[in-house]
Amino acid sequence: KIVQLVTISFFSYKKNKFWAFKQMYLAEFLLKKIPGLNFYKLLGTGAGAGFSLYPDFSTYSVLCVWDDLDSANNFINNSYHSSEISNKAFSRNDYFLKPLHSHGKWDGINPFNTKNDSNFDKTKPIAIITRATLNFGKLIEFWRSVPKASNAIKSAKGVLWFKGIGELPFIQKATFSIWENLESVTNFAYKNVNHAEIVKKTRKRRWYKEDLFSRFEILNKKTKVFNN
Repeated sequence: KIVQLVTISFFSYKKNKFWAFKQMYLAEFLLKKIPGLNFYKLLGTGAGAGFSLYPDFSTYSVLCVWDDLDSANNFINNSYHSSEISNKAFSRNDYFLKPLHSHGKWDGINPFNTKNDSNFDKTKPIAIITRATLNFGKLIEFWRSVPKASNAIKSAKGVLWFKGIGELPFIQKATFSIWENLESVTNFAYKNVNHAEIVKKTRKRRWYKEDLFSRFEILNKKTKVFNN
């Protein structure tokens, strides 16, 4: 039994980009009323695959924490929000995730329940979400180090896909990444020299006001192409 379900959806646009940009504000009012939704974040994305000072105005994302699978499916398949996406977007990708491990905080809480972490197949792909709120006085120093951070994950063995995401430009940033298996994540975290150096500098220089790291089992992925 899945005690908590997490979805992260990516919407790509070839047209209607200004409409999509406005949803970062307007969709807030809709999501507050969705049954079974306990936590959500409307997210912009960075240009390219990793961190970037430049936004990607063709791609947006929404992260949701649900009571159960039925609530998630009802939102993704039947809600007004999804109807609008199908009329405006070029495509969408929905990832269905089960939290396995999470530490840290997002807006003062950890939204991911991992108390019921059960055995999982460690040979299958794993999803990772990392996010942080930067200390204002450390912004320039942090963003000067971003190219090195992006290169570290780009060259990592076992990473299948990754995208920079975030709530506020420059200050609140995150990444969503998919890895071949748990071993590839562990190797990157503890054996990649560039990554280890960045983590060490992050702690020493106190770049983050708040941060969170979460690991998920990928239960399913659904892709829809609308060709708008």
